[in-house]
Amino acid sequence: MAKRIQFSRTGGPEVLELLEVTPAEPGPGEVRIQNHAIGLNFIDIYFRTGLYPAPSLPSGMGTEGAGVVDAVGDGVTHLEVGDRVAYAQGPLGSYADYHVLPAAKVVVLPEGVDVETAAACMLKGLTVQYLLRQTCPLKGGETILWHAAAGGVGSIACQWAKALGVKLIGTVSSPEKAALAEKNGAWATIDYTKEDVVERVRELTNGEMVDVVYDSVGKDTWEISLDCLKPRSLMVSFGNASGAVEGVNIGILNQKGSLFVTRPSLNGYADTRERLEMMANELFDMLKSGKVTIDIGQKYSLAEVGKAQEDLASRRTTGSTILIP
Repeated sequence: MAKRIQFSRTGGPEVLELLEVTPAEPGPGEVRIQNHAIGLNFIDIYFRTGLYPAPSLPSGMGTEGAGVVDAVGDGVTHLEVGDRVAYAQGPLGSYADYHVLPAAKVVVLPEGVDVETAAACMLKGLTVQYLLRQTCPLKGGETILWHAAAGGVGSIACQWAKALGVKLIGTVSSPEKAALAEKNGAWATIDYTKEDVVERVRELTNGEMVDVVYDSVGKDTWEISLDCLKPRSLMVSFGNASGAVEGVNIGILNQKGSLFVTRPSLNGYADTRERLEMMANELFDMLKSGKVTIDIGQKYSLAEVGKAQEDLASRRTTGSTILIP
């Protein structure tokens, strides 16, 4: 028997159940992975609360993890039993001892990248890769605004932006988080609990404002983000930590400077095995070079998953958080 987190209805952390189950067998094109570490992400909370509907209920939880291939289905050629691997996409169910998913969503870990680091950064690191390297391919010299710069995604973005020669202004909620973001390479930070974000961006940029805003907060920061942009620049809305952006009149983009806006996702970029491997290889190269390091700020057991999600939602975490099965 193996342990698995499941939910049968949407709601708060109390809907999460720890069950004992028999691990499923992989079908054609699938592999079964014995998880050694599991990533915790805001998108997991979106599924639990129903903001993003699960395909069916009851449902597993989580999409990110790393471990060892335990069984291989028919037709799988690029993975073998015993391979060290990681994944960030696929069916819900990574909050478990074992997870079955399409082999096309799984990549082999290179030497020098351990499973805990991989579980802590696959979804977050691939997200930063597509945001900085594909959604708006940064060349160096740009100034950008990144909300929640001390979080798991933000901590990676600060380092990657610095490596690219990009000036990242990060929003944070405390002096401690400001210090962490600056340690990770943020060019400047803004404590949004004490400072006016738009005015501080104006001061930092001598009135020019920023080339791109990366906003994972959503509803609460939508207009603030737009007001930080230069004319004809790009708003990247990639998360909903405060709730989804709704009821937007597209004319506001004209009023605020002929702005562009996009709402990307990892699945929209890592949509083939080849693209996933390209993105993962660039992430792994950044890790192996030391240009990006992963701060695992918290570790929880599967039994503590409710507390882990509460801490993440309440912004009591820093860096990345993992579950250890």
